[in-house]
Amino acid sequence: MNQADNEMTQPTETNENNASFNGAEMNTDENAATNETAAEPVIELTELEKLDAELKEQKDKYLRLMAEFDNFRRRTAKERLDLIQTAGKDVIVSLLDVLDDCDRAEKQLQSNVDIEAQKEGILLVFNKIRSNLFNKGVKAMESIHAEFDVEKHEAITEIPAPTPKLKGKVLDEVMKGYYLNDKIIRFAKVVVGN
Repeated sequence: MNQADNEMTQPTETNENNASFNGAEMNTDENAATNETAAEPVIELTELEKLDAELKEQKDKYLRLMAEFDNFRRRTAKERLDLIQTAGKDVIVSLLDVLDDCDRAEKQLQSNVDIEAQKEGILLVFNKIRSNLFNKGVKAMESIHAEFDVEKHEAITEIPAPTPKLKGKVLDEVMKGYYLNDKIIRFAKVVVGN
């Protein structure tokens, strides 16, 4: 019996050895699975770090773009303000020559008695003003005997038309209208025939 007992115990020991060996294999598999699971968070952490770095990079680009746009807006506003403040500079500079001519004409009017010379000097000043304004794009509106147009004319009064042809047309111009580069800057004040 001792031998049978030994045989019985031996297979049990072998079974226990097998079980512990299988357990070790299972343990190894579990360890491997645990190691794989442990490795996955490292990969996810790396991906998380990549995403975090990409997010930071995008935020940086966004902030730089916003700063660049803000600088552009400020620069444009400043340039616009400068342009508005000095927009009339060319016209004013060209009119300064005419102002000098007016000053000289005033001196001549006080000292000279020759009416014809005075008229000629004044006409020269007027022509110089007209040519300077024309060179800057200012053009007078022709209204006399034209059809009355509410887009161009402002009727001051209506009078009976001398002939039926002049009915609804401009008979007189109280104040000239002007264009600046083909855009109306002042409406003509006119008398209309009815």
